[in-house]
Amino acid sequence: MTLPRPLPRLFSRLPLPPLAAPALGLALTRLLRRIATRQPAILSRLGPYQAARFLIDVQDGPVLLLMEPEARRITALPRRAPPPHDAAIRGRMAAFLAMLHGTEDGDALFFSGELEISGDTSAVLALRNALDDAELDLTGELAALARPPFDRWLRRASHLAAQRSGYALSREEPLA
Repeated sequence: MTLPRPLPRLFSRLPLPPLAAPALGLALTRLLRRIATRQPAILSRLGPYQAARFLIDVQDGPVLLLMEPEARRITALPRRAPPPHDAAIRGRMAAFLAMLHGTEDGDALFFSGELEISGDTSAVLALRNALDDAELDLTGELAALARPPFDRWLRRASHLAAQRSGYALSREEPLA
């Protein structure tokens, strides 16, 4: 299966408004906390790597993400210089979403070079296994944060966006 085209290079080079990165970090932290509350096994599955700091570099995105599972926090940071971290995962948005939603095998994405890892590979493997076991659906998680009728609108918009882009935006969406 081939992944859809990367996001336009312009997207990753756009300067963010001053409050965009902190707002994104707060939104992602809220989402992470919701997931951790609903599925506590996801954190316990990390074992000793709960305290690890994971750098997530969505290379066609405008920011770097630093995930700290034990603190249940995700920080969005400017691309200038990566913060201290224990392990890093780099790749395009399409690869991250395909792995997260199970439309592509994580190992295959790593071996093909679609996703690259550095640092503590055991920590990355523990994170990947925890995410695989959780069978997350980002659209479902985001829709659950919204109130009716916005939850239904979000699901419809996600379905249309997935159809047009080819990105795996939920667990139910097959790639186009």
